[in-house]
Amino acid sequence: SILTCSLQSWRLAVVKMGLSQRLLALVSLGASAVAFAPRRLNIPSGQAARLQSAALKASVEDKDKVEVTEYFNNEGFDRWNRIYSASEDVNNVQLDIRTGHDQTIAKVLKWVDEDGDAAGQTFCDAGCGVGSLAIPLAQRGAEVSASDISDAMVSEASRRAEGVLPAEAFSKMNFKTADLESLSGAYDTVTCIDVMIHYPSERMQDMVSKLGSVSNNRLIISFAPKTFFFQALKTIGSLFPGPSKATRAYLHAEEDVKAALANAGFKIKREEFTSTSFYFSRLYEAVRES
Repeated sequence: SILTCSLQSWRLAVVKMGLSQRLLALVSLGASAVAFAPRRLNIPSGQAARLQSAALKASVEDKDKVEVTEYFNNEGFDRWNRIYSASEDVNNVQLDIRTGHDQTIAKVLKWVDEDGDAAGQTFCDAGCGVGSLAIPLAQRGAEVSASDISDAMVSEASRRAEGVLPAEAFSKMNFKTADLESLSGAYDTVTCIDVMIHYPSERMQDMVSKLGSVSNNRLIISFAPKTFFFQALKTIGSLFPGPSKATRAYLHAEEDVKAALANAGFKIKREEFTSTSFYFSRLYEAVRES
């Protein structure tokens, strides 16, 4: 219902739709005022429905972001820090996921090495995690901006980088806590590996568009593809909830991702697929169309 929408979401929806300051004032007084605003302000029912829909969507998006941030700053950080390391304190499922993720990272680096253009190039690794890709890129001479929504992840990535990189290479890295929506700047290549699983389908195109807006030449992204088989696996897995399943997992149709890349002005140059028992990921390298 309308009353379940957060006040912040209502403010955002009102501003985006350009409605009157009087309505914005009513929103500030509380959700109860908003509940009756369409009738009192004579707003057409269609416009009122769009306002409610926008507010509900913003509320869901905020909830997803809060859940992901809190998870990867707390128990999720401990779990995934162990998975993305050489730690032996992992179970068989986590070890399998580590193997799959490592294979995806290796495929990205293989493309970079084949092109031989990492040194002196600028990379933005969005959703860098603990630095699994950002650090090897820096070792190849790239200037890397690494960001993640989790402050704990960013701190660990920086700690690992400082521990293995020469001082000059480390000085070329920039670490910051930021979500995808706040990315800025311009880079030769933008990478976003195993992050789209946290973004619902309706937000995926905006995400790809944002990544493309800060890339001069190339996007490298990975995602869990939405197929009948993988959708069935996800459905079966949801029947057995456990502590590892602390955030929502979203699959994306490959045709939808391709369309989003095309809309952002990119065409696919290379692609790979990684599949283990518990990890599956489609990897695209897309270059800007001239």
